[in-house]
Amino acid sequence: MAKEVVIIKLTKRQDEILQIVKQNGPITGREIAEKLSLTRAALRPDLAILTMSGNLDARPRVGYFFNEKYQVKRQVERFLLQKVNDYKAVPIVVGKSTSVYDAIVQLYLEDVGTLYAVDTNGHLAGVISRKDLLRASLGNRDLHELPISVIMTRMPNIITITPEETLLDAAKKLIHNHIDSLPVVKDVDGPPYTYLLVGRITKTTITRAYLEVMEEKSV
Repeated sequence: MAKEVVIIKLTKRQDEILQIVKQNGPITGREIAEKLSLTRAALRPDLAILTMSGNLDARPRVGYFFNEKYQVKRQVERFLLQKVNDYKAVPIVVGKSTSVYDAIVQLYLEDVGTLYAVDTNGHLAGVISRKDLLRASLGNRDLHELPISVIMTRMPNIITITPEETLLDAAKKLIHNHIDSLPVVKDVDGPPYTYLLVGRITKTTITRAYLEVMEEKSV
């Protein structure tokens, strides 16, 4: 389970203070108060909260500084809390009876590293990676006749993730299990290890999500 990360929600005034310090720092409390048309006494609690939370640094007789390192930390924390459901991609699926030859064609047409085998109900039946297909193609068997069900990874050996889990959970599973893709699944009524396939998360997905969050113009 991912460690809980607490992000303090700032008030509108506190956001305004951060913008002022970011654009004008170092700046004194008196100067900030003047820009907001407030008294220093009214501003003091907000400055205390922003300083204690790490958003601002303060130096005697100098003023307040915007803490860039803390903002990067907040963005990283925001990234870690993103839900898989918000970033999952459409899975590339094939039937269990698909031939290895057709699976190879599908893999390269879609330019992906993993295919997911499903049954007629859309339930996850297996996972086929590039390595699986390469290993099968190196043999002397007829790839048109060999079904992917022979080479695919089956339950309970498939590493899955749910839409409610976080991108941090996904990253850990990808790295710890040395895989490139995770099927996003939902529980359904049925035998054990019966899941509805609803998406996929890859290392590329994680990287794209990280860049998206880090490039947000937020404080």
